Amino acid sequence: MSALPPIYFERLLEDSPDIIVAVDRDGRIVFFNDGAHTALGYDAPQVMGRHVDTLYPTREDARLVMAAMRDPAIDSAGKVRNFQTTFLTRQGERIAVAISGALIYDATGTESGSIGFAKDLREIHRQDQLATLEEISVSVAHEINNPLTAILNNLSLLGGEIRVLAGEGDCDVEIERVDSIETSVRKIQSIVHRLGAMAGQGRYDTREYLPGTRMTDLSSEEADGSTDTPGQSRSPHDGQLAGLRLLVVDDDLAVCHSVGDLLRAEACEVTTVTSGSEARELLKREAFDLVLSDVVMPDVDGYDLFMFIRAHYPDMPVVLMTAFFYDRDHVIKRSRLKGLEGVLFKKPVDPDRLIEIVRERCGR
Repeated sequence: MSALPPIYFERLLEDSPDIIVAVDRDGRIVFFNDGAHTALGYDAPQVMGRHVDTLYPTREDARLVMAAMRDPAIDSAGKVRNFQTTFLTRQGERIAVAISGALIYDATGTESGSIGFAKDLREIHRQDQLATLEEISVSVAHEINNPLTAILNNLSLLGGEIRVLAGEGDCDVEIERVDSIETSVRKIQSIVHRLGAMAGQGRYDTREYLPGTRMTDLSSEEADGSTDTPGQSRSPHDGQLAGLRLLVVDDDLAVCHSVGDLLRAEACEVTTVTSGSEARELLKREAFDLVLSDVVMPDVDGYDLFMFIRAHYPDMPVVLMTAFFYDRDHVIKRSRLKGLEGVLFKKPVDPDRLIEIVRERCGR
């Protein structure tokens, strides 16, 4: 096989998307490719002949790279692979890079310069940050949204009870306080949903918090783009659900209690359990008109419970509820493909929507 002419290698280096820079024995830049221009913002004529430390935040950063090339403990002598350092763009931005390079020797074995291939790590770091954000947002949505749901459900019940206890008296001030608390809690919850949405979208925006310091921007619209207004404290309905036997399944006991209380206020007979496996055992012993289950549970998730009920009690309606729209494990999608009709997005569970969907699924 004949060797490729040098022009092929020159073209490869010139058009590579990576940052490729070559320097002479004095550290003066003698080659600067298109990838370096794109990443660092310099045109080749602007840097040719200048010392390579122009591309680093400090001369010490440049010296560390050259020292690594000569340190056999880091790699083989005269070479370095994926050595992480920082470049400074023409606009003054610091960017993380990983350099692989080698010293160049002439025919007599004398060092004549070096060449380095630098990988821009910004996108890789961004993807790592997004992966971390996803893990955090899923945890936050599950761990924080559940107690917030319980607070809002209880606030709704509390507002109705205030009206009953006040009778004909003036309770406007008390109701305004309850509604103010509810509004503030909903703002917290909208931040939780925004985190979940950003994880699902694979991107997020930042804004300046202090000079030189940025923060994730959580001020955008709610995760689902909903324009729903906060729910108002409510009074029980007219008994349209009276007598229904309902099973509520959620691994968060506070959610079980608050959702159960909302349904008991409608004269339903409610049983609550905190695991899917416990629900399966209970269904073997008792009959229910409907099962209302959380999606994310540690032992038996909402999909598994739905499939169990579908196989053994095909006429029993099931409603799944979830703390956020980002369905990482596609539980809701898989359940709907198997025939699930009822879904509640816990933002928190809107009492009126809860009553409506139970009524619809139970034929009331």
